[in-house]
Amino acid sequence: MIYRKNTILFILLSSYSLLFTMQPHSSIYIAGHRGLVGSALVSLLQNNGYTNLITRTSQELDLRNQEAVNAFFEQERPEYVFLLAAKVGGIKANMTYPADFIYDNLAIELNIIHAAHHYGVKKLLFMGSSCIYPRLCSQPMKEEYLLTGPLEPTNEGYAIAKIAGIKLCQTFNRQYGTHFITCMPTNLFGPGDNFNPETAHALPALIARMHTAKEKNAPTVSIWGSGSARREWLYVDDLANACLFLMLNYEGNDIINIGTGQDISMKELAYTIKDIVDYRGELVFDTTKPEGMPQKLLDVNRIHALGWQSQTNVEIGIQKTYKWYVDFISSSQ
Repeated sequence: MIYRKNTILFILLSSYSLLFTMQPHSSIYIAGHRGLVGSALVSLLQNNGYTNLITRTSQELDLRNQEAVNAFFEQERPEYVFLLAAKVGGIKANMTYPADFIYDNLAIELNIIHAAHHYGVKKLLFMGSSCIYPRLCSQPMKEEYLLTGPLEPTNEGYAIAKIAGIKLCQTFNRQYGTHFITCMPTNLFGPGDNFNPETAHALPALIARMHTAKEKNAPTVSIWGSGSARREWLYVDDLANACLFLMLNYEGNDIINIGTGQDISMKELAYTIKDIVDYRGELVFDTTKPEGMPQKLLDVNRIHALGWQSQTNVEIGIQKTYKWYVDFISSSQ
């Protein structure tokens, strides 16, 4: 009799596990599938045997439009959602278009998270950003440091929107019992990145500018700031792997940092890129320009304890990214 009860319990627990674990045939919506992270995640899912992936371009579905988002969820009924779609950019773009960054990101988050609840999504992963932490945050930045001090002014709009997305997921979980998890990646880079010097993040912008300077034999490349600010850089394939890992293995309501646990000064980064690009000119650091937070290094003990670690160091990642960039330029000409 005891054996029979244990067998029934095992079957029930196994059925529950299958119900709330993403299977190869599960319907999976990747919001932002053409972006840096989204394209890497789509490739990873396909390579791991997931066959029912749902995607829409921004032309096919405006995620800022609530009616359109609801109609999409009504039609497709995704079981799992990776919320990676966002308006992103570097320090210059954030300073120039702060209203766009806060409005677009708030609208995307509100619409998708609400629709995910309303249409019974089994699990959602929301991707935030390390810029949510206070400007003068203690280093490395632990998840519990969120909202303990003023934000960095140069990307305040984007950070506020991402914090709102975190709180949306947490409050839906508490009020409705949803399974919405949140992760905070550090600075990203990799193949498929935005290399426009006017809107890109620092690393891809430096690759593009130094490559152009090399092609034109320009004597100097100017870089914003003193070069003393320190940043942590995560290769995009590692982040895609972490997102899948968390979707399969994490159920908590706490945010999870994703990073390498190591940082580098912007000056060191610039000279590393200079060597990889083989630019022979001089780097000039413009101290009249802002450089953002003095340091951004994530504490990654929480995700390490879950069993995940990054695999790609920054130099190898830059080499892969630069090769992709050169090949992309060649194929576009």
